[in-house]
Amino acid sequence: MTKEYRAKVFKSGNSLALRLPKALGLEEGAEMIVREERGEFRFEPANKPKAKIDISGFAGKAPGLKLAPREDFEERPSTIAARQAAALAQAAKKA
Repeated sequence: MTKEYRAKVFKSGNSLALRLPKALGLEEGAEMIVREERGEFRFEPANKPKAKIDISGFAGKAPGLKLAPREDFEERPSTIAARQAAALAQAAKKA
């Protein structure tokens, strides 16, 4: 069901402003994007909250899966040293 509100346009400095009803639930100072198409206007909040996904349930679902190496990312020297130390420790156990 579509709700309809009336709003007044008024002069504010060298601009025109549109006074929106409080019932719309907008916050003071909120930035809006105005889109005009064929003489009709659509208003949207400029900063929509980003959707959040809970990924905590994904852990362990694919234990053999390894992430592809990123070509634009260099590993930290401490990470490389830790991996090499773990490999040496594992090799020493087998020997």
